[in-house]
Amino acid sequence: MKKRIVMFCGVFLLAASMAFAGGHWTYTGDTGPAHWGSLKLDYLMCGIGKNQSPVDLSNMVEAKLSPLSMNYKKTPMKVLNNGHTIEVEYEPGSSLTIDGHTYALKQFHFHTPSENHINGKSYLMEAHLVHADSHGNLAVVAVLYKKGKANKTIASVWKHMPMNPGHENEVEGESVSAAGLLPANHDYYRFNGSLTTPPCSEGVVWIVMKDHPTVSSEQAAKLLKAMRGTNNRPVQPLNARVVLQ
Repeated sequence: MKKRIVMFCGVFLLAASMAFAGGHWTYTGDTGPAHWGSLKLDYLMCGIGKNQSPVDLSNMVEAKLSPLSMNYKKTPMKVLNNGHTIEVEYEPGSSLTIDGHTYALKQFHFHTPSENHINGKSYLMEAHLVHADSHGNLAVVAVLYKKGKANKTIASVWKHMPMNPGHENEVEGESVSAAGLLPANHDYYRFNGSLTTPPCSEGVVWIVMKDHPTVSSEQAAKLLKAMRGTNNRPVQPLNARVVLQ
């Protein structure tokens, strides 16, 4: 009997490892968001997590949220197309401080259409400014853009956007600041969530700006072209979470 149990466990583990083989993920089809949790063992949280992002921010709860302290310097223009988004890497020295806790700005990237919704409304595009503290805890500042005039900071990045996955353009003598992605008013919503891409790790502090700067339809269209389609994860259930404002 013991030998049979061992054999059964071995077969089960082999089957499990085969089921999770690969890990390549996309935004459509059999490797799209609905299947991320089964593509790789490391991605399991995408399927079973209870505090996942993005969300539809609704039924906000009034709270005394502390002001954001953003110290965003310019960084050399280094633009990556990783096949999932257009990303600008940030050199050390820029930071976000909230509730006395400081996070270093690591990178910013883009999604179209927006991943988060507000009271059921989707927006043309969304920027994520990704920060980490000294222990690896994450905080993401999200900016949801409405259709209108082109954003000058995004235009400066788009000028050097690699159109093919796996390509990176590093432009000597040019720089960019994440400050140009933000609205003038820094009022925000806050909730606890996760990464919006595999491995969908939870414990991420989400800060969603209340005001919505504009981007042009042409800017969104260029991102769509580079990504070969949309690159937004569908909204996830809020479950027991509350959105503070």
